[in-house]
Amino acid sequence: MINRLAVKGFKSFRDVTVHLGGLNLFVGTNASGKSNFFDALRVLQGIGNGFTVSEILDGKPRSATSEVWEGIRGGSAKACFEGADQLETFSITAAGRLSVGKATRRWEYSVSVSPSRSHVERESLEYGGRSIYDSRYADRGGVGSPVLKVEYQHGGRGRPRHLPFERSRPVLRQFEGANRVESQHGAFAARVANVLADMQRVDPAPTILRDYAQAGQVARMGEHGENFAALVRGICADPDAEAGYLEWLRELRPAEVDSVATLSGAVGEPLFMLREGGREFPAPVLSDGTLRFAAIAAAFFQPDMPRIMTIEEIENGIHASRTRLILELLRANAEAGSTQILATTHSPAVLAWLEPPEYATTHLCRRDQDTGEATITRLRDVPGFGDVARDHSLGDLFTEGWLEASW
Repeated sequence: MINRLAVKGFKSFRDVTVHLGGLNLFVGTNASGKSNFFDALRVLQGIGNGFTVSEILDGKPRSATSEVWEGIRGGSAKACFEGADQLETFSITAAGRLSVGKATRRWEYSVSVSPSRSHVERESLEYGGRSIYDSRYADRGGVGSPVLKVEYQHGGRGRPRHLPFERSRPVLRQFEGANRVESQHGAFAARVANVLADMQRVDPAPTILRDYAQAGQVARMGEHGENFAALVRGICADPDAEAGYLEWLRELRPAEVDSVATLSGAVGEPLFMLREGGREFPAPVLSDGTLRFAAIAAAFFQPDMPRIMTIEEIENGIHASRTRLILELLRANAEAGSTQILATTHSPAVLAWLEPPEYATTHLCRRDQDTGEATITRLRDVPGFGDVARDHSLGDLFTEGWLEASW
């Protein structure tokens, strides 16, 4: 889990720090910074995967060892803050906790990137309250140098070691197994990298959900719902998982769904299907909202659950009378504790069902029209929110624009 994320000079953010919990909702008008914040998370995911700066920002084609990686929106050309003064670098700092045996250790990772040069400017990693490596006091490569040197606090006697790394990609994935790096420290870096890499974006596309899956069975579906039907086939092979999944679908379509299953194509490829009233309804005839909810619900029954899951506009295609259901789905899985959830919403109905403790991890995104700068503020920290929320529905405050007008 990431407990804190600080973003400086990235897209619409000059300087924001966000404190996160198990379930996190991001609200705000269009172009207020919600998607840009998720792009910052995607940068971290690319770092965890060991990609180069160019690949992280601009994308990476399919290869023999990896799937297609979609770069961030706008690519490297639009990665830096474009306010009154154009910045040429951005930095992201993430902090969290990891269990090591019976102990829990805090970690903090920070990276500064130059998109125009496609290289790392600065980078550091702390684990368990002490520095593992830091480039601030070691790097003397100069502008254009292909090498980034870091000061490695190896824990032994003598001065810290200065170790060189390829500058076109972050050090984090290079550190494990590097020459003169002790195995325990390399393992620390790898564990942090694994946290960042194990992030799943769930953005189901109905056109993909209506198609046959290319695999027979999968442990995790694709970001846009690729192999959704294959995942459902696996869910249906486990009676307990099937019963749990079916319960959520019945909540969406009460008194209609008899069972969930898959049809088989010419070579056995699966296609999602619902049975209702004794009739079969394959994916191509189901509504966008039904398919999208079915895919999001299925994501929480994946055999390979991610540490972090992001979902944008959770209410898309779902009738207002069922919006509470999507919140309950996210809430139930966040409470299970294995996956941290970050989601965006424009729905007043979703906000109306929030409990007061959830205001601490519901974040208002706003963008100054004059400077272009976006900010992110916890609802409980919005001026006057506590007093007003006692007498008014949060959904009404959002619809009437009070949250934006309160500043």
